[in-house]
Amino acid sequence: MFRILTLLSSAVVVLSVSKPAIGMFALEETPPPEDTVIEEKQTNHFQTSFLKRQVEQNMSVGRAISAIASHYPQDVVSIVDIALDTYPDQYREIIFAAISSQPSSTEEIVQLAIEKDVSSCPNIVQLAISAEPTYVDFIVQAAALSTPEELDEIVRVAVLTQPDAADSIVQTLSKEHPNKIVEIMTSALHAVPFVGEYVVDALLAVFPNKAQAVVETAVRETSIQNQQVNRILATAQNAGIEDYKLKEYALAAGLSEEEFNLAIKR
Repeated sequence: MFRILTLLSSAVVVLSVSKPAIGMFALEETPPPEDTVIEEKQTNHFQTSFLKRQVEQNMSVGRAISAIASHYPQDVVSIVDIALDTYPDQYREIIFAAISSQPSSTEEIVQLAIEKDVSSCPNIVQLAISAEPTYVDFIVQAAALSTPEELDEIVRVAVLTQPDAADSIVQTLSKEHPNKIVEIMTSALHAVPFVGEYVVDALLAVFPNKAQAVVETAVRETSIQNQQVNRILATAQNAGIEDYKLKEYALAAGLSEEEFNLAIKR
């Protein structure tokens, strides 16, 4: 489907479309394919010309994107599409400005940037999170959907960029990829070990039937940090896991019986 800017009043002049012509098109249920192609080319040409004028006036593609987004927020994805084709070397400035100016379009912008292959998926994830940290869940979700083969790296980069949201990141991606909970947790805890207890709490809340995998993975990945293990086991206890099961999970993860007893203060 071709993109239509709400800059129609200006486009009418540029494209020389008269009011009677607009009325005639409105009467047609489906325009002929060749007319659709022509109109799409005209629209793309107008968008490109409009963007270039804005860049010249603002002396920066980032400022131009911000200016356009503030006046025509519904068209920001279309403008980013054109901008990435027109100024591919300035993708960082384009993506950052677009997401900062119009956060609600973050997911679409991330998907678009990945599809256009302007940079690696993890780099785009890092850039997008830096631009709008509160939309981190949408960012990782879009990235994992576009490039599932890079899931581990997406998790690693996301939690390093926004460690305070590690529990939410892991929970969001685990919901989308429930068969990869262990891999997702491992990537997150390798990157930021101190978030173990929060990750365990978030996952047990939505995956109580996967308690063994969650606890074992968390303990295994943080076993060299006693305080972290203690907090993870305490979190699991608070989530309702019985002590005998908790002990089974901890020992399977490499903890000794003595270490387990000390951890839960028996």
